[in-house]
Amino acid sequence: MKNKIRLFVNVDHVATLREARKTVEPDPLTAALLAEKAGADGITVHLREDRRHIQDNDLSRIREKIHTVLNLEMAAVEEMVQIALKTKPYQVSLVPEKRQEITTEGGLDVVSQIVHLKKIREQIQPKGIRFSLFVGPDLRQIDACREVGAESIEINTGLYTELRDEAAVQQELEKIKNSARHAAKLGLRVFAGHGLTDENVGAIAAIPEIEELNIGHSLVSRSVYFGLEQAVKNMKQAIQKGIAQRPH
Repeated sequence: MKNKIRLFVNVDHVATLREARKTVEPDPLTAALLAEKAGADGITVHLREDRRHIQDNDLSRIREKIHTVLNLEMAAVEEMVQIALKTKPYQVSLVPEKRQEITTEGGLDVVSQIVHLKKIREQIQPKGIRFSLFVGPDLRQIDACREVGAESIEINTGLYTELRDEAAVQQELEKIKNSARHAAKLGLRVFAGHGLTDENVGAIAAIPEIEELNIGHSLVSRSVYFGLEQAVKNMKQAIQKGIAQRPH
């Protein structure tokens, strides 16, 4: 994985645009197929409890029609577990979810719900579905992910992407690097995502332990200007520049 990072394209916000008018377009399935054509290695969707963007029918159609694999982000609740067991995505990624938030804020508090998350894993993994947890760059939370039995973690890069003071950015980047190393030493596969753009993805892609990125909002936003295929191609180029900075 030294010189390869998989790019999973999140098509949630194509559905957000559609739901603004409660109509039939733009269609997140069409966007997913275009993303694949441009080189995406997988598709990510977040089926929220409030169904604010992706709908159940989107999930089933995307699962059936895409040519790569599906990563299903979802809350750690029984309704979503049953949907995952029925849909059988390639991977389930558990994320925190609050009704009042605009988008996912922060990572899961795994430490406080180890028993609950173990029970979900025990339902998911026997069906051949990979099991991942979305967490902040916090060593205690990563240790708890290992205790739960997760196969992988996705490190939340949200704060890194929001900071503007260069010293603060570098401090957060070091936390992400340390977390990635720590997780890899524990035998966890390491992914990352949230708020990444062409401009800030390079430093994340340069982290040797990271093998997969989940990116959505920036790609959908830039597709308004020059199309989704080109947006995905530009992102892959930016990721490759970051990979080139990895230590040899």
